[in-house]
Amino acid sequence: MASAGPPPTPGAEPSRPSLPRHSVDTANDATAVVSGTGTVVGWTQSAQDLLGYRAGEVVGRSAAFLLAMPEDPVRVAGIAERCRAGVGWSGVGDVRRRDGQRIPVDLRVSAAFHLDGRETFLVSARERRPEWTVGQSVLDAFLTNSPIGMAVMDPQLRYVWMNDTLERFGGVPREHRVGRRMSEVLPGMEAGAIETLMRGVLETGVPVVDYEYQGWSWADPHRRRAYSTSFLPLTDRDETVTGICYMVLDVTDRWKAQQRLALVNDAGAQIGSTLDVMRTAQELADFAVPRFADLVLVDLLEPVASPGEPGTWPGGAGPTAFPAATLPDPGDARDPGDARDPGDARDMRDARTSAASSRPRMRRAGMSSVREGCPEAIRRIGERVDFVPPPHDFRFLVEGEPILIPVLDSFSHLMTVEEPERAARIREFGLHSLIAVPMRARDTVLGLTTFIRSVNLAPFEPDDVLPARELVARAAMCVDNARRYTREHAAALTLQRSLLPHTLPGGMALDVASSYLPADAKDGVGGDWFDVIPLSGARVALVVGDVVGHGIGAAATMGRLRTAVHTLADMDLPPDELLAHLDDLVIRLSEGEPEGGASGTTVLGATCLYAIYDPVTQLCTMARAGHPPPAVVSPDGRVSFPELPPGPPLGLGGMPFETAEIELPEGSLIGLYTDGLIEGRDRDAELGMSRLGGALAQRGLSLAALCESVVEQLLPAPQLDDVALLLARTHELGADHVVSWEVPTDPAAVAGFRARTARLLRSWGLEELEMTTELIVSELVTNAVRYADGPIRLRLLRQSVLICEVSDASSTSPRLRHARTTDEGGRGLFLVAQLTRRWGTRYTPEGKVIWTEQELPPGTM
Repeated sequence: MASAGPPPTPGAEPSRPSLPRHSVDTANDATAVVSGTGTVVGWTQSAQDLLGYRAGEVVGRSAAFLLAMPEDPVRVAGIAERCRAGVGWSGVGDVRRRDGQRIPVDLRVSAAFHLDGRETFLVSARERRPEWTVGQSVLDAFLTNSPIGMAVMDPQLRYVWMNDTLERFGGVPREHRVGRRMSEVLPGMEAGAIETLMRGVLETGVPVVDYEYQGWSWADPHRRRAYSTSFLPLTDRDETVTGICYMVLDVTDRWKAQQRLALVNDAGAQIGSTLDVMRTAQELADFAVPRFADLVLVDLLEPVASPGEPGTWPGGAGPTAFPAATLPDPGDARDPGDARDPGDARDMRDARTSAASSRPRMRRAGMSSVREGCPEAIRRIGERVDFVPPPHDFRFLVEGEPILIPVLDSFSHLMTVEEPERAARIREFGLHSLIAVPMRARDTVLGLTTFIRSVNLAPFEPDDVLPARELVARAAMCVDNARRYTREHAAALTLQRSLLPHTLPGGMALDVASSYLPADAKDGVGGDWFDVIPLSGARVALVVGDVVGHGIGAAATMGRLRTAVHTLADMDLPPDELLAHLDDLVIRLSEGEPEGGASGTTVLGATCLYAIYDPVTQLCTMARAGHPPPAVVSPDGRVSFPELPPGPPLGLGGMPFETAEIELPEGSLIGLYTDGLIEGRDRDAELGMSRLGGALAQRGLSLAALCESVVEQLLPAPQLDDVALLLARTHELGADHVVSWEVPTDPAAVAGFRARTARLLRSWGLEELEMTTELIVSELVTNAVRYADGPIRLRLLRQSVLICEVSDASSTSPRLRHARTTDEGGRGLFLVAQLTRRWGTRYTPEGKVIWTEQELPPGTM
């Protein structure tokens, strides 16, 4: 090996590099293969790039012509013997480029190996930079101790040489690799794909740089690793590729960091797709299996899992007393305006008081496993769970950090006495590693998420705690959002339902049925409402309204409007006047709101339809404020939508409301509804009204069944808006229930009408009311004859109550007085008020009507 390699520069002592060791990059070093006789037998593209010689100009020639220094045979022989002993050599020297330029280089010579039956050496060179001074000890150890694994493969892709780093990467000793192919010694490490790439390099001579793949090592077969590899061709004199220089770098840490980042990023898109607490918990479990863990358990505090009705679960579980604890830092002074649950601080104090002596009451909210059916889990979805990893107690959930237990063997021994069933499951299914992360959001304790590995034999590492914490933190925010929304939605729905009528008193005039359907959970409860209000004279008012918006504010506004309508209806106002008063009220309410509508109850865009049905005349008088017209089904089945005069929505002011009057014969059906029933994303109002008419025309159904059927047909899926539907079937109050007499303006006629009243009551079987009714008729008729203008009429109606009415042409309302003991009169209306259930006055276009109502004796309906 007289010319196996260049000698070191005389007198030059190697020195340590000025840059950190990991700064040395050998991927682009000029590399050649030199035989034991000093002949170049392999030449790479990087060598050509450094010195300018093509492979055909170098291969087959002595390497000595490349040197730009005097030969030193003795030193060269020493270097050859060192390399034959398997140590390798490194040093510095000068080489000559093809253009004659002399450049200093760092030289490295590998230990001897055999290629095609010849003794050869791998020689690499790097141009020396002025700022670099590489020490001899660093260069000596480079080929064997470099962080980059290196090997030389022959044309049959068999190992002919490798350094110590590559031996450590694969965990297979050098003697088991040399002379064999990668697929023979490292099965399952994508050896087939790698050998395909190397064949391509042999065929084309084009290097492959930075090819990444995932595999494992015989030294640690349970843990996946990532490698970055480069394949450089070795060429001969004819530029024929005669082998491969193979370099590999372990990039597992970088790969794991990328995987963890992708895991957390993907979680944001797949967890929290709904505002449902249980669904969100299950999404967390499903997402983490199997990409992060083999078993995931999500346990939530009972009030968190059931924010609408705390403690209520499938299977009949009863209510819980454990609070949903909130965790403010005692020293953290917060702005009073900071949004918090009003009871959070109090709940937290209660939780801290009981934390030392009690375990939290949690319920299993989500779980997922690589094994079908989650056989590893003791508890099922919805069942009570009180597990906190020992020796921790409730304070772990309140203020603890995530727990990492890489090996569960000792942990299972701790639970053998206290938790024998759980310890048995750990052993049975090979649960070997665990991370437990408290779920907290906005300083509120939500529960606990546990990640466990069994099938994946690689234990959790400390670096896995951060992605586990991030996954749980993202899910916790979604759970807390869902909890808060569900609680507000439940409160709004409870308020809405409490403000809607629980009974619909149609009396003998109407059969009534209704349906109210809140919007889906995403959009929340709205402000739709309806009502049935009994009026004087056996008449009944039907009301339906809609407040724009969703949530508690819309429900509260609806309650204010419904109360106002009741108050105005008690004044017996006609529909147009009632809507005018309601419009004024809405304007005043809106003007009284603080700037920006901070209270959330501003009335904006409310609509209403108000109708009065009189069973005696069978007339229905209606007016609307921006609301859709009613649907009417005649007794013969014809459907129509009466054209009512349009009125503006409530709160606009400045425009009048008008009434319309239609006749509703016995058995007619009238339907009042809100726009959510007829409008939607897939249909306009006109199409919706057509479908509504077809649904209302169904025959053979009871009123309640028809109401349910209409809603099901028009709304087969959850809708974006509330829906209210009010159906009423009309009845006539015939001659056997109504009697009317003209009264002459003669005081002497009063006695005769008292007698007529007594005979009528006996014919109706109401003898018990004979005396009081005579007194009422006498008082009301006398007042009309004495103080009012004619014509005067007396009318008696029998339905669920006995109604007595006296009408006249005067617009002056009588006034109830408390007469003094010395007064000769003034006690009439006082006696009437004492003898009746209620009494009042209503005004008509012709004058007024004084009316009274008396309860019927039991069994006389």
